[in-house]
Amino acid sequence: MSQRVVKILMNGVTGRMGRNQHLIRSVLAIREQGGVPLPSGDVIWPEPVLIGRSEPKLRALAAEFGLSEWSTDLDAALADPAAEVYFDAQVTSERAASVRKAITAAKHLYCEKPIAADAGEALELARLAQAAGVKNGVVQDKLFLPGLLKLKRLVDAGFFGRILSVRGEFGYWVFEGDWQSAQRPSWNYRAEEGGGIIIDMFCHWQYVLENLFGRIRAVSALGATHLPERVDEAGRRYRATADDAAYGTFELEGGVIVQLNSSWCVRVYRDELLWLQVDGTHGSAVAGLRTCKVQHRVTTPKPTWNPDVPNPFDFYGDWQEVPDNTDFDNGFKAQWELFLKHVVCGEPFPWDFMAGAKGVQLAELGLRSWAERRWLEVPELGA
Repeated sequence: MSQRVVKILMNGVTGRMGRNQHLIRSVLAIREQGGVPLPSGDVIWPEPVLIGRSEPKLRALAAEFGLSEWSTDLDAALADPAAEVYFDAQVTSERAASVRKAITAAKHLYCEKPIAADAGEALELARLAQAAGVKNGVVQDKLFLPGLLKLKRLVDAGFFGRILSVRGEFGYWVFEGDWQSAQRPSWNYRAEEGGGIIIDMFCHWQYVLENLFGRIRAVSALGATHLPERVDEAGRRYRATADDAAYGTFELEGGVIVQLNSSWCVRVYRDELLWLQVDGTHGSAVAGLRTCKVQHRVTTPKPTWNPDVPNPFDFYGDWQEVPDNTDFDNGFKAQWELFLKHVVCGEPFPWDFMAGAKGVQLAELGLRSWAERRWLEVPELGA
């Protein structure tokens, strides 16, 4: 058995997502398990190089996990011929410029979403990466959630019959930052820094809906900034300029209607932070982050409207749990392993920059729909 070392420039790992999901729970977890095994018996061994703007933070992070390489000089890091992959988890406003540099340096690219602040720039990055011949991928982690994997299993098995509609709720209360600290960074609530829940979550909803149910044909969205003032990490009050809630309706090919609410201003009264209900002619399912429950038409109760008597039904009890039937790994880690196999072995990786650009396109159309207060068609990207 031999190791195939892949040196990865990881930019933005001092932030919440870069540190927790990508460095600790993905790349370092892969190292802890002995690498990514290959059919030949060899393994892919990721070697992270921490990149960022704060020398003290990088030094402390490297020391915490026993890593030897870090740098605040992205240009110098990109000049290293041994570095094969550039990964970006910076704030959205900084991403495109760094990705362009990595393309010029002929590095393979793996990025958090959104890959750019607008669809035109996202499409340009996709075309530049393709022209440069570098492998490229975008994080689409929700496809690897156990609940949605179970939902995909049901779709592929034809459980629903003809799918009619999808309803969803996502979000939780993000504290304002005064009497309790916020769980999300303050830049998320400043549009000038790439913040906003539509640019964030519509990128997710695009790939979730397309991979599970079909292409999105049209979108109608309403955004809101419910909390106009928040307090940042230094205790300073600031004006929130970005949307913190989004109420979207989507029409898919085949006539499926989707309603999805996304909010950082909602208190959770459901089993999980994400909840999707799919209704079809033969059955329905409710999926969360980890669980999925179903109700077939032969076990569907027959309620009638009568508010004058106590409810005789246990509506929650009429659903059946979908079993795991497999082990589910961390979704970020699972996609990292697939991308590393794509780089080393050329295995398929469908979630490339063009897929990421589709998410930015939908977010941009959602913002336009809100501003213009109307439905908008979703054209084929680049058409």
